[in-house]
Amino acid sequence: MCSPTIALTVASVASAGIQYQQGKAQQKAQYAQQLRQNELAKKNAIQRYASAQLKIRQELKKSAQSDLAGTLKARKARATFIAGAGDAGGLAISGSTNALLANYYRTEGKFRNAIRNNMDINISQFERNLEAIQFGQESQSTYLTPPNSKLLFATQALNVANTYYSLQFQKQNAGLMTGSEKNAQTDSVEQTTNYYDI
Repeated sequence: MCSPTIALTVASVASAGIQYQQGKAQQKAQYAQQLRQNELAKKNAIQRYASAQLKIRQELKKSAQSDLAGTLKARKARATFIAGAGDAGGLAISGSTNALLANYYRTEGKFRNAIRNNMDINISQFERNLEAIQFGQESQSTYLTPPNSKLLFATQALNVANTYYSLQFQKQNAGLMTGSEKNAQTDSVEQTTNYYDI
């Protein structure tokens, strides 16, 4: 007949085996979920990078078109002014007409400088957006914890040992003999019986 301690220990071993398999499956599922989370964070960052790059390219193109339109408009205005000044009797361009012509150049320069400053601001914002995208990816990513079956096995083995020794301790506290004490007593009785049989 099987002692209750052995039966409980066997049940504990079986339970530990089941818990080990479940724990291992759970660790694998958690690791796969972490990989999926990191992949989603990476895809999201790539999409956001592409969107930000498209936006800055569009802004650069729009800025270049505005700059070209402003330059053409300024050249046309200067040419009209110079032609009008030349038609005024063939007089050479005087100081006041030179001042007006300089005003056309100054206006064009201010316009082009404003466009350049706006583009510098847009590029600076674009760079900050890229940094934010990278930070966002890092914050959405998770730390990968691969399954550790050795640690899981050691934990279950210690649980079985803990169950066994707690049963032995409970027996001692109840005043019962443990399995090793019973074996020692049986061995001593057998040795005594053999001694007297002679």
